[in-house]
Amino acid sequence: MIDRRNPPGLFNRLYGRTGWSLFFAGLAVTCALVPLLNLVVPESSVFHLPDYWVALIGKIMCYAILGLAMDMVWGYTGILSLGHGIFFALGGYAFGMYLMRQIGHDGTYHSDLPDFMVFLDWKAYPWYWTFTDHIAYALLLVVLAPAALALFFGFFAFRSRIKGVYFSIITQALTVALMLLFFRNETGFGGNNGFTDFKRILGHPIATAGTRMVLFCLTALVLLGMMLVLRYVVTSKFGRILMAIRDAEGRIMFTGYNPLIYKLAIWTFSAMIAGIAGALYVPQIGIINPGEMSPGNSIEIAIWTAVGGRGTLIGALIGAVIVNGAKSWFTQAFPDYWLYFLGALFILTTLFLPKGVMGLIDKLKVRT
Repeated sequence: MIDRRNPPGLFNRLYGRTGWSLFFAGLAVTCALVPLLNLVVPESSVFHLPDYWVALIGKIMCYAILGLAMDMVWGYTGILSLGHGIFFALGGYAFGMYLMRQIGHDGTYHSDLPDFMVFLDWKAYPWYWTFTDHIAYALLLVVLAPAALALFFGFFAFRSRIKGVYFSIITQALTVALMLLFFRNETGFGGNNGFTDFKRILGHPIATAGTRMVLFCLTALVLLGMMLVLRYVVTSKFGRILMAIRDAEGRIMFTGYNPLIYKLAIWTFSAMIAGIAGALYVPQIGIINPGEMSPGNSIEIAIWTAVGGRGTLIGALIGAVIVNGAKSWFTQAFPDYWLYFLGALFILTTLFLPKGVMGLIDKLKVRT
């Protein structure tokens, strides 16, 4: 008898005992090997892992979490968002506010206010900076800020039954609007430069090797936790309804379900995941600015998911690793050709690998 909650096929093979063992082993090796090669192996050794690579791997893991958020709305619900960079950046800004408050008098102007506020002759923090010096409130803001925007925007969009390319266009327009807003100095978010020059987190110097490794391992644990939570979601009744909405929304309505509730719920939840990814990204990279909201960044998120394979979860993770790994190499070796490569990769994936890397793996397994 077929278990309809866990149908046979690629998903089960990837998330069976072998799949989960490999995933756990991969993260465990990463969390053990990276600190060992960076902290223990001397810099003179060929096996030493420079700080740059630690930050790069941490950044890619943050992008993998963001890719999972995109896969939930696009891969499983059929909602192509070209604005997830907003939620990622909002989470980053929310935690960045806390990090800026932790600079204290160590800034250039030795003031209670951040340097950019002193430079602009601000006399006090804006009201929306209240309580941001408390990490508990900052962490709450990390999920509530993206969730509030997603809930507000999604309610009106889904209630108006905007879908397909029209939904993608308005999410892109929202991205541009917020990016231009955050570029303005009077918004109190650092304008063009954003937030940077962080000093401490929870009283610990943020630039030390120990703090870097804690953040690195925390990112890996959050990635694992998201995989577990999202796997539970997509294999539950809620997940099956999401896939039904993706495949035949009209039929779902005739069976008595209201797609608005389910789409709004997963859209808001996805925004919260993106915000968490942004919050983990900021202390490891050391900067957050309006550039993270650029339309190009949101389009790249969709490309990661397409390259890895939509509707598989693991595909979004693999796509984030492949594309961002290639980006890191291309922008150093051939900086002028990266966008051409990215465009060609998306076109080739659309034409020859519509189910992405995971679809290719599935075909190869069937042949063997």
